[in-house]
Amino acid sequence: MPPKERSTTAGRRPRRRTLLPVLGALTGLALTAVPLSTAQTASAAASASQVKGTRVSAWSPSMTTGGPSFTDETLRMVVHSGVSGSGARITLSNRYSTAPLDVSAVDVAVQASGGEATRGTTRNITFGGAHHVTIPAGEEAVSDVVPISVSAGENLLVSLYVPGTAGMSTWHSDAFDTTYIASGNHTGDDTAAAFGTTTTSWYYLAGLDVVSPTARGTVVAFGDSITDGYHSSTGTYSRWPDVLGRRLGAGPNPQRLSVVDAGIGGNRVLTDVPNLWQGVSALKRFGHDALGQPGVKDVILFEGINDIGNNAGPDGRPLTAQDLIDGYLTLIEEAHAAHVSVIGATLMPDEGNGYYTPAAEAIRQSVNQWIRTSGAFDGVVDFDRAMRDPANPAALNPAYDSGDHLHPDDEGMKAMADAVDLRLLRT
Repeated sequence: MPPKERSTTAGRRPRRRTLLPVLGALTGLALTAVPLSTAQTASAAASASQVKGTRVSAWSPSMTTGGPSFTDETLRMVVHSGVSGSGARITLSNRYSTAPLDVSAVDVAVQASGGEATRGTTRNITFGGAHHVTIPAGEEAVSDVVPISVSAGENLLVSLYVPGTAGMSTWHSDAFDTTYIASGNHTGDDTAAAFGTTTTSWYYLAGLDVVSPTARGTVVAFGDSITDGYHSSTGTYSRWPDVLGRRLGAGPNPQRLSVVDAGIGGNRVLTDVPNLWQGVSALKRFGHDALGQPGVKDVILFEGINDIGNNAGPDGRPLTAQDLIDGYLTLIEEAHAAHVSVIGATLMPDEGNGYYTPAAEAIRQSVNQWIRTSGAFDGVVDFDRAMRDPANPAALNPAYDSGDHLHPDDEGMKAMADAVDLRLLRT
C-alpha cells in the first residue's frame, strides 16, 4: 500500500524471546549487563513467583529497517497496553540494524498526559541486573522483570537513552502515536519540558509483555497497513486490533485474550518490499513477529492485497491466485507446527484505488473464495463481506472509506473488529 507521508518448523513450540539475543550467535559482542548473583537470582525468582497468571504480549509492533540515527538523545515512547497485568518486561530490538546499539538508561512510568509521567511511578529497567546494555546488530534483548502494574487500556511511557551515535535504527515507521525526543539523558524526568521534538514512529522498542491474571493467551493480528492503522486517528487507539481487544475486555469473561498488532504498512506475503521500512515478507517475519509472541494462541492472518496490487509474484514474475494460496498454506503449516491456530481474513475490495484492475480483482475474488471454502484455516473472518459497498461489491463501503478507497476510517476499523466472531478465538 502506498506509504504514508510522515512528519518528521515442524514440531517445535513457538520461539520465545529470551534475555539473551534471539537471532543467531554472538560475533564477539556481548551485552554489557552483568550476570545476576545467586542472591539476585533468588530474589528475582521469588518476586516472579508472587505474580499469578499467564505471561502474554500486551503490546508489540512489528519492526523494520531504515529508521533514523540518534546521537546523545532520549526517546520517550507511548505504550498502550491492551491487557491488565504486572511483572512487566520490555523488548529492545536491534534486529534490522547493522551496528551494535548502546543504551545506557531505560525506565518506564505511567503516562500522565503527553510526554509527562505520573510522579512517583517511574521504575528503572535493567538487563541482567545492569542498567546499560549493548545489543549486537541483528539481535534483541528482553529486560528483567519490572515491578510495575498496568491496566487494560492504560498508557505507559518507556524512555531510553542512546549515549553515543547509533546507526540506522530498527523502527516501526507508522505508530499513529506520539514519540518524544530530547537531547541528553532525560529518562528520569517526570516532565516533558526537555522533549522538544516529536515524531509518529517507534524506535528500538519492540514489545511489552506482562503476567495477566485474566488473559489466558495472545491473539496476533498479522497484516499490512490496514492492520497497522493507516488513516486511523493518531493517539486514539482505533485500529481494528485495538477495538477487538476492547471487545474482548468488555465480554462476560473480560481479557481472556490479549490482542497485539503485527501490521506493517506496505507489507506483502510473498516478497520483500523495495522500501526498506515496509518490511520483509510475511513468509520471512511470521515466525518472529507472530509465533514468537509470549502466550500466542491465535493469529488472524489478513494480508495479500499488496501482493495483488503490485502484481508481485515470486521470482519477479506476475502474481497468480495460487501463488498467494501457497504462501498462506506455508504460514498455516508453520503455525500448526507451533500449535497455534490461524484464522484467515478475506481481502477487502479496492475499486477506485490505484491497485484496482479487472485482473487484480479476479485474483482477489479467487483468493477470497479459497479462504472461505478450502477449510485450510482454523476459522474465517469475512472482512470482504463486512466492508464492501452493498451497491458495488468491488468497492469499499463509502460509510467506512477513509477516502483512498482502500483503507477504512475509524468507523470502518470498528466495523472490522465487530466482524470477528469471538468464538473463533481459543480462549
